[in-house]
Amino acid sequence: MASGTRFTLMALGGLAALAACAPAGGTMRPGAAPMDPGAAATLARSDADMRAVLEQHMALGPKPIETLTPQEARVQPTPADAVKALLQRMGRSTAPEPVGNVQDRTIPGPGGAIPVRIYTPAGTGPFPVIVYSHGGGWVIATIDTYDSSARALTNAAQAVVVSIEYRKGPENPFPAAHDDAFAAYQWVLQNAASIGGDPMRVAVAGESAGGGLAVATAMMARERNVRMPVHVLAVYPIADGDTESPSYVENAMAKPLNRPMMQWFFRHYLRGPQDAQDPRISLVRADLSRMPATTIILAEIDPLRSDGEELGARLRQAGVPVQVHVHQGVTHEFFGMGAVVADARTAVQQAGTALRGAFGR
Repeated sequence: MASGTRFTLMALGGLAALAACAPAGGTMRPGAAPMDPGAAATLARSDADMRAVLEQHMALGPKPIETLTPQEARVQPTPADAVKALLQRMGRSTAPEPVGNVQDRTIPGPGGAIPVRIYTPAGTGPFPVIVYSHGGGWVIATIDTYDSSARALTNAAQAVVVSIEYRKGPENPFPAAHDDAFAAYQWVLQNAASIGGDPMRVAVAGESAGGGLAVATAMMARERNVRMPVHVLAVYPIADGDTESPSYVENAMAKPLNRPMMQWFFRHYLRGPQDAQDPRISLVRADLSRMPATTIILAEIDPLRSDGEELGARLRQAGVPVQVHVHQGVTHEFFGMGAVVADARTAVQQAGTALRGAFGR
């Protein structure tokens, strides 16, 4: 596991007070409103690449998700929007990372057709396949929001990526997203050849809520005697229904994800408090024996960091090969920001290396 200095919000009190009056660059903006203390503390802890994205996101004026309805939250500016705006400011291209081919289609699901986006690398198949679930707390975001992550994985792993537009709460509460993710995995096993893939080399991956879905999909495959994925990639996964971990306390008001937002996500996806204890949500309390080798990628400035660290420890205790990479100075959502954040490029390389190894390349 990568290691680094851990900071607390309390220890950053002085920096936060300064940052409340001035942006990270130290230049006072005349007439600027005082900065939210959580935002100020996050900026003070972030590296230069991450800070630039966060400042750009703040400039887009997103409202606090936890104060909105799901419908309002779904139209707020996203960190992906901030990356695009930052590239425009820098005079750089905002064109997506090229891959061999991209196809939108639907596949059958337990609640009706599931929209998917299929990314194919350049070259000649059959390729390995990654079933990818995006983030957004099972409530917001889409495959468009996480397009950059799917493209990066396609190239880094030299694999077909099937990105799933699973059902979301509150309209479709738990376990709808989990059922859709598992249905998409089963569809890929049965239909990989039709999309240029190899059904014997299928992995699962995801970010945030999607990282939890990836682990839960492997668990469901094990329990239902379905062929297991060859690898699990979980990027800052939601792995516990409890919001009292050390990183939840440390990053209670961090940006772009904080504890009130996570509590809002749980309220809008789970049917009630009892669902927080379900092993598909609280993965750290699940039976993790006989799981595939797993790679966990985490951000230091993230309430979910402890979830991922604990999940890695529990997997090791269960005898599962696992690698945990903690990236310092970056926040939740950094993984898909390779165009502007150096640590994102490193994290994608780590993911690609692990996946290619599992695929036998």
